Amino acid sequence: MKPIYSGKVREIYDISDKHLVIVTTDRISAFDHILPVLIKNKGIVLNKLSNFWFNKTSGIVSNHIIDDKVENMPAFFHDDFFRERTVMVEKLNMLPFEFVVRGYMYGSMWKAYENGEHFCGNMLPENCKLAQKLEPPILTPALKHDIGHDEYVSMEEVESRIGTELTRQITEICFRLYEECSEYALSKGLIIADAKFEFGRNVKGELVLADEIFTPDSSRYWDADSYKVGVSPASFDKQFLRDWLLNNKVNGEFQFDKVPENVLIQTEKLYNECLNRLI
Repeated sequence: MKPIYSGKVREIYDISDKHLVIVTTDRISAFDHILPVLIKNKGIVLNKLSNFWFNKTSGIVSNHIIDDKVENMPAFFHDDFFRERTVMVEKLNMLPFEFVVRGYMYGSMWKAYENGEHFCGNMLPENCKLAQKLEPPILTPALKHDIGHDEYVSMEEVESRIGTELTRQITEICFRLYEECSEYALSKGLIIADAKFEFGRNVKGELVLADEIFTPDSSRYWDADSYKVGVSPASFDKQFLRDWLLNNKVNGEFQFDKVPENVLIQTEKLYNECLNRLI
C-alpha cells in the first residue's frame, strides 16, 4: 500500500470510497525544507494532541475522525510503527482556505504591522507591541496552494468564493474553538497565541473540521508564567530548531544536515512538554 499524498509530516492513504488513513511521521520541516533528521515520537505527540482536541471540541463542530485504533484499519497498518500516530478519517471535499485565529500580535501579522500594512484586509490596531494580546482576536484566512506558499486573503475574498452563510458559520466556529480551547490551555499554564483550522464538506454537504487542530505544528503555544509583552516568547514547537538554523548559516545557507543532537533532543522535549501539560 502506498500513500496517495506525502507531505512534510503526514502520509495519506486511500483505503475506501469513504475513508482515508492519515499517518503522522516524526519528520520535521523548517523554511520549506524537510530536514534529514527525525524528532523522536513527534508524530505520536501531534496525533495524540490533535485527537484530544478533536474529542474535546466535538460539541462545537463535527470532525473527520472515524477511528484511531489501527486494529480497525487494513492489515498494512497493524505494524507497531503505525500505533498511536495513525487515524482513519472521513473523506471530505476540502475547502480551499485555511483559517488562523490570531489572539496575539506576532508572526506574519507583526511583520505587516511593522511595515504599516493591512493584514488580510484588517486594519491593525495602533501602538501595538510584539506579542501583545489582541482584543478581540482576529481571523485571517489564506488560500491554499499545492506548490509554494499559501496566499493571505481577506474574509471578503473568502465570502465571494464560498458564500455569506458558510463564511459566517466558519467565523463563528473558529472563534468559539479558539476561545474555549485557549481557556483550557491557560488553566494548564499555556497561552495559545494563534491556531489554524481547515474545513471540508461531507457527502451530506455538512461542514466538518479536518486536518489537525491545536498541535504545536498548527498552533503557537507560549508559557504563561514567562510571557511578557514586547518580548518574543519561547514556544513549545520547532522554533528552537529554526532559531539554530537562522543563527548558524554558512555563507548565507541553512545547514539543514548539520543540526546537532542537543538541538534535536531539546526540540523533542518541547513537544513532549506541551503534550504532558495539556493531557
